[in-house]
Amino acid sequence: MKNEIFNYTYIIIGSALLAFGVVSFIIPGQIATGGTPGIAILLHYVTGLPTGMLMVAVNIPLLAAGMKVLGKRFALRTVFAIFFSSALIDLFTQFFHIPALTESTMLATLYGGITVGAGVGLILKGNASAGGSSIVAKLVAARSFIKPGQVIMFIDLIIIVSSGFIFHDIEKALWSLINIYVIGKVVDIVLTGASTEKVVHIATENAQELSEQIQKNIGLHGSVLTGTGLTTDEKKTIIFLVVENRKISQLRGLIKETDPKAFMVVMEAKELLGRGHGY
Repeated sequence: MKNEIFNYTYIIIGSALLAFGVVSFIIPGQIATGGTPGIAILLHYVTGLPTGMLMVAVNIPLLAAGMKVLGKRFALRTVFAIFFSSALIDLFTQFFHIPALTESTMLATLYGGITVGAGVGLILKGNASAGGSSIVAKLVAARSFIKPGQVIMFIDLIIIVSSGFIFHDIEKALWSLINIYVIGKVVDIVLTGASTEKVVHIATENAQELSEQIQKNIGLHGSVLTGTGLTTDEKKTIIFLVVENRKISQLRGLIKETDPKAFMVVMEAKELLGRGHGY
């Protein structure tokens, strides 16, 4: 029960942000966002019908087809998210008459992407889906070797190309592509958090001294992994660390001083759990 309260709280806030971004930036800027919201926006410009109503109309057959694939609880949360965000879009447009916040296409693209991306990210964090493109992707992936991401990319590509014809402006299609990219990045940040740390692997022949220097001068703690070379029986030692971005330069200098022959690999730490990092 507690988890469901959190889920629906995320969905309600996310739906409000999604609706606000669509009404204040996407529709006035004639930007076609991805997924079924993008399809609904294009249909709105073709038919003149309310965008929220069109979102529901597009999603109903997809939801009906994907009920078995989604699972009962996920499907119920998805239905709520779609109907609630669609209702808010029409309320903001028809009753509250929320105006466009900018006339700049660039600002509409970026801020629309940030707002909609935050909304979609929160809806996904509430274990629901914001639209039918992910349902289509799951259905296709379940019956073929095509990956869900490829299906979503194909749907978004069709939306972008269609927007160029509907708006009679190829630049709008290019702006729509940027908008979809921004949305994807913001969704990643909402789901995994903004990365402020890196994962570092250091292959060294002087692991003990280097480990002592790292603890003494930088205050880091990590793990020492041992193994053998890929083609030989030569013993290999790798120091595994999670390092704050601002300390990477200091660590690099320390390694160069202590073991110039050491090999360092730095990677993004997308999500960290445990040992002081939240779940």
